[in-house]
Amino acid sequence: FVVSDKLTKQNLLSSSSYYTSCSITNQKEMDRINSKLYLQNCYIMAENERLRKKAELLNQENQQLLSELKHRLSQAGPSNNTNNNNNNNGGGKNNSIPDLNLTNCSSSKNASSKSKKK
Repeated sequence: FVVSDKLTKQNLLSSSSYYTSCSITNQKEMDRINSKLYLQNCYIMAENERLRKKAELLNQENQQLLSELKHRLSQAGPSNNTNNNNNNNGGGKNNSIPDLNLTNCSSSKNASSKSKKK
């Protein structure tokens, strides 16, 4: 049993040092992967912030264009609505949108140039 105990202890020591070296290697590999994932996450968060800001600007531009469209419709509305209401089945409000390129060309050029700058 004495010889066997010595061999068993030796085997245990060598196997534990093997597992320790494996765990150190695995830990280094995990740290490397973790660092890589952290950098990818930082890049994704920065890209997300950039896209969020761009979406916010596009939303503001859409709101401005909608406001301008409503304003133009309200200005052109009374004369167009009376003629077109008779053609609608319900006689309700006319939902047609006039060709904005035909009226006030300078405003639509300004709006399109603003969107092209981005």
